[in-house]
Amino acid sequence: MNLLQFLGAVELGTIFALVAIGVYLSFRVLDFPDLTADGSFPLGAAIAATMIVAGMNPWFATLIAFFGGTLAGIVTAYLNVRFGILSLLASILTMTALYSINLRIMDRPNIAMLYEETVFTSFESFFGDHNVAVLVFGFTAVFLVGFIVYWLLQSQIGLAIRATGANPVMAQAQGVKTKSMILLGIALSNGIIAFAGALFAQSQGFADVNMGVGTIIIGLASVIIGEVILPPRLVIFSIIGCVIGSILYRLAVAFALNADFMKPSDLNLMTALIVVLAMILPKLKKEATSKIRRS
Repeated sequence: MNLLQFLGAVELGTIFALVAIGVYLSFRVLDFPDLTADGSFPLGAAIAATMIVAGMNPWFATLIAFFGGTLAGIVTAYLNVRFGILSLLASILTMTALYSINLRIMDRPNIAMLYEETVFTSFESFFGDHNVAVLVFGFTAVFLVGFIVYWLLQSQIGLAIRATGANPVMAQAQGVKTKSMILLGIALSNGIIAFAGALFAQSQGFADVNMGVGTIIIGLASVIIGEVILPPRLVIFSIIGCVIGSILYRLAVAFALNADFMKPSDLNLMTALIVVLAMILPKLKKEATSKIRRS
């Protein structure tokens, strides 16, 4: 792996760290299996790309992409809390519908914006290099989003969201409006993921209706790897773990694809193996520790 490939993997890692934070909110904080990410990620890309190509301000387009993702999350959560549809099924229904909605937004399967102004343009002018601009902007965005999520989860509303995920019956008995907390948490989760999709499209120069396939797997892999590296004893550890896990995941994929025996078509296989390895390592470590103690 050369330096350019290494930087490219880290760049993608910073952008997908936002996806990991969004997945952390839904899967870990709220204990809500949400597959909407596979639809909200390309939704953010589609909204941003369409608006930018139409001549609108890229910062405004990225903001609208975020709100588009929150709306997708609200639909999923509303189907669950209002009509009692299983959370997994509700997210699958929303994800399926978003495929057609994304096609409607773009009016074609993909949009190229190689020569359009993006949120990275001013950074490119300052640093003189696209890769460095994406890297700096990515870390800045991750820091700001991570700080906001950390601050939110430490607030009264955040504690209510965490209580809803930990024990909804007890939380409701304490006066917490659990349905509202689920709506807020899932909306924020998908808003962050759509924001990541908008940044990804602008960094890569295109938006495609199929670019969200496997997003939830990447997010989960990043969260799990982060928890292995940095045990989630505190919220701040969990958020930092999401960032570390995302970058390590992209580096692992990049290293694997550069191996002589791997082909680009093996990406999904590599993703599955990384997730499986990340999930079984803690169990193997625990078993090894128990054997040492017994001996």
